[in-house]
Amino acid sequence: MAEETMSASPPDKPVYRFAPSPNGFLHLGHALSALLNHDMAAANGGRFLLRIEDIDLTRCTPRFEQAIYRDLAWLGLEWEEPVRRQSEHFDAYHAGLGRLTEMGLVYPAFLTRGEVKARVAAFEADGKNWPRDPDGSPLYPDDDRHRGETERRKLIANGVRHAFRLDMQKALGLIAAPLNWSETGDGERGEIRAEPSVWGDVILSRSDAPSSYHLSVTLDDAAQGITHVVRGLDLFEATAVHRLLQELLGLTPPVYHHHRLIMGKDGRKLSKSEGSTGLAALRDQGLSIGDIRRLVGL
Repeated sequence: MAEETMSASPPDKPVYRFAPSPNGFLHLGHALSALLNHDMAAANGGRFLLRIEDIDLTRCTPRFEQAIYRDLAWLGLEWEEPVRRQSEHFDAYHAGLGRLTEMGLVYPAFLTRGEVKARVAAFEADGKNWPRDPDGSPLYPDDDRHRGETERRKLIANGVRHAFRLDMQKALGLIAAPLNWSETGDGERGEIRAEPSVWGDVILSRSDAPSSYHLSVTLDDAAQGITHVVRGLDLFEATAVHRLLQELLGLTPPVYHHHRLIMGKDGRKLSKSEGSTGLAALRDQGLSIGDIRRLVGL
């Protein structure tokens, strides 16, 4: 597939998207997000797109993808064709990674999860706290960022598995003005200050996947001309990384709307592993579309 352009012409109407991953069955939380995107597009005379985020080829399956189509159709949603599937756009992610690499902002990262975990445990054994990102994961150590090119090439030539990470400090050094995003959701509203530094050197590409969520979602939204990103509050903080990537790649930022989450009985956000809240299971129980809307507060 030919390389895509990094940005699209400004759309003549609002463009919304629902972008699930086919690694499990949709649940009530997905229903809320899909319905909100569809309803907001209709209310604003906009377009509603469906994107299948199947970049994780080990966990995403055709079975779950077909279930997504069935569940959304049952909810009464209609979307434009063709559906964008991430697995068909690896060249676009490679091109985006290449641009950031040419800017000197990307480095190969060789530490395994086990090695990082051991490093953090040893550091915290003395009562100190290793810095963590907003999701609670330890920030990646700086070993690989400081490796020399000769050593990096040797490790790669020897077949050592590696990811590619963004040098956050260098990236922020290229940004002249403060980063913000426009927010209309259920939490903070207005112009939100983006602080991508709290995420450390985020992954842009893995050894087992051609792109990370951060890079692929940023490029996908630009390629599809998305003007309004409507998604859960669990991704609110991640928006800072997406704004940084947009700025580095010269992409137009959308308006963001982070909506409330649907919680399970344990008080935690729903998971695809919770079959009792799966849309297929609820449909089999005889619930109607109106019942689903009521359950998600619409």
